[in-house]
Amino acid sequence: MSYEDKKIKVPRFNEASGFYTTKKRSKIMSRIRGKNTKPEMLFRKTLWKKGVRYRVDNKQLPGRPDVSIKKYKLAIFIDGEYWHGYNWHERKDKLKTNRDFWIPKIERNMQRDREVNQQLKDMGYTVFRFWAYEIKDNLKTCINDVMVYLDIEKFKIY
Repeated sequence: MSYEDKKIKVPRFNEASGFYTTKKRSKIMSRIRGKNTKPEMLFRKTLWKKGVRYRVDNKQLPGRPDVSIKKYKLAIFIDGEYWHGYNWHERKDKLKTNRDFWIPKIERNMQRDREVNQQLKDMGYTVFRFWAYEIKDNLKTCINDVMVYLDIEKFKIY
């Protein structure tokens, strides 16, 4: 599978570009989690209580879904609003600092999300993407969406 869009080039994060590479910046950035975030943990615990068994950060699948269920060919991602460009057309203009870095960075993340979705679909997977705020504010609906999909899959005749 080849992706049609030209990959977005993200500039390197360095002092010459006006970025702070101090110990303080390093400490701030180290606090940002890539996995096992609060919304992910909440989602996984609730799914587990419903009797759904899954894999976490499956390295065999493109994009390493936060939750995957091989039996049902299901991949679930829980995306942070900032990093994955929630409401990007409005928020893009509000970025004030280091725009030359953050705009291509977030747009490349969005592009990568689309590529990963397509790769998973090509493998026969169904992809669910939830925003972190949806998990926090409306966990019941998110879990219900997954449960409805799993129940429909259970009764498919092959």
